Amino acid sequence: MRLWHEHMLPRLPRQQLLGQHRECAALRGSGWGRPHMTVNYVFTHSPYKLYQYHLLVMQEMRRRGYQPDPLWYNPLYRGKSTPAYSELSEVTLTSPIYPEHDQHYWVECEENLKGKGIRI
Repeated sequence: MRLWHEHMLPRLPRQQLLGQHRECAALRGSGWGRPHMTVNYVFTHSPYKLYQYHLLVMQEMRRRGYQPDPLWYNPLYRGKSTPAYSELSEVTLTSPIYPEHDQHYWVECEENLKGKGIRI
């Protein structure tokens, strides 16, 4: 499980982009707070930041002609099997959304993709 550096989203191949949507959905749902080495940093931030990141993923999906389920555009929505948040405070949109997505993280993601035979 990994969240790609947000500036990579427009350059990701189809499989990785759609996988990113599934991972965001899982993290927003019952995966929230479940430890996983590569995404633990996400849990140190508000779930609203994950929603902001997921919006970027869905924006790129729509740009490519995919139609994500409109329910995911609701920041309170957590999927079909996880109860929605009753409230969730908005947080200011930052760039990058996650401060952990720095140049070092870009290189780490790039190396991961190279290991899969993908050059961006």
